[in-house]
Amino acid sequence: MMAANKSLRLPAPAKLNLMLRIVGRREDGYHLLQTVFQFIDRCDWISLHDRPEGEVRLLTPLPGVPEASDLTVRAAIALRDAAGLCSGVSIEVEKNLPMGGGLGGGSSDAATTLVGLNRLWNAGLTLSELKDIGLKLGADVPVFVNGCAAWAEGVGERLTPLDLPEPWYVVIVPPCHVATARVFGARDLTRDNPPITIADFFNGSHANHCLPVVTELYPEVRAAMDDLGRYGVSRLTGTGACVFADFANEEEARRVVEALSSKWMAFAARGLNRSPLSALLS
Repeated sequence: MMAANKSLRLPAPAKLNLMLRIVGRREDGYHLLQTVFQFIDRCDWISLHDRPEGEVRLLTPLPGVPEASDLTVRAAIALRDAAGLCSGVSIEVEKNLPMGGGLGGGSSDAATTLVGLNRLWNAGLTLSELKDIGLKLGADVPVFVNGCAAWAEGVGERLTPLDLPEPWYVVIVPPCHVATARVFGARDLTRDNPPITIADFFNGSHANHCLPVVTELYPEVRAAMDDLGRYGVSRLTGTGACVFADFANEEEARRVVEALSSKWMAFAARGLNRSPLSALLS
C-alpha cells in the first residue's frame, strides 16, 4: 500500500512452468519456447522508498552480485530512462525465493520494481510499455508484469492468458543452483521439438524438454523428482532446480510436505491465475 512518505511494499510472486518445450533457436542464439506460466502464493517482497535526490540505491545487495547488476536496480534505471524522469529510489528486497530454482525470483523482483515504480513515480507508462522494458531485462519478466497465468511462445514474451485449475502444489527445493546457461548450452539438449497447441496442453502434453539435461547434470534434482513422485506426478519448473506436483487440497499437500521434510526443503503453495501484485495495484 501507499504510505505518506511515498513508499510501497509489494509482492514478487513465484511462478511454475507447467510445461516447457524447445521448438527452435533464433540466429542470435535465443531458444524458441512454448511454455505455460502459473503463479503461486510464495513471494519475495519489494519495498520501494522514494528518494528526492535522484539516486537509485539497493539496500539489500545479494552476496556476489554487484549492485549495478541486480535486476531490481536495472529495472529502476530502465524505467526512469524510458519515462524521462530524474527520480530516485531506495530498494529493499526480502528474499524468500531460491536463486537458480526455476521459480523466477529475479525476474519477478524486476517486474514488481517496474510496476511499483510506475505507480510511485507517477510515470504513466502503459502495461505494454512496461512489458517491453521487462523483456530487455529477461525473458520471464513480461509474464510477471502482465500478471495473468499464460501460454507463452517466442522467447517467452508472446502471451495468451489462460484460465487454469488452481490446485495446491508441493514444491521441493533441492540443494543446488541450476545455471540456465549451462542447461541451454548442453550438447544433448534437443532444440527442434515439434510445437503443440494450447488444446494439446489441456489434453495432457506437459513435457519439460530441459528435464533430461537437468537431471543428468544435477543428481539432486533427479532424487527430488523420484521422492516427490511417490506421492504424485512430479515435474520440473523451467530449467530447475525446483520440482513440483499438484494435489487436490491444502490438507493433502501439507501432509506430503511433512512426509518429505526430514530429507528436503519443501513447501506447499496455492496455484494462482492472477498475480497478487496485479491484485494489489488494480
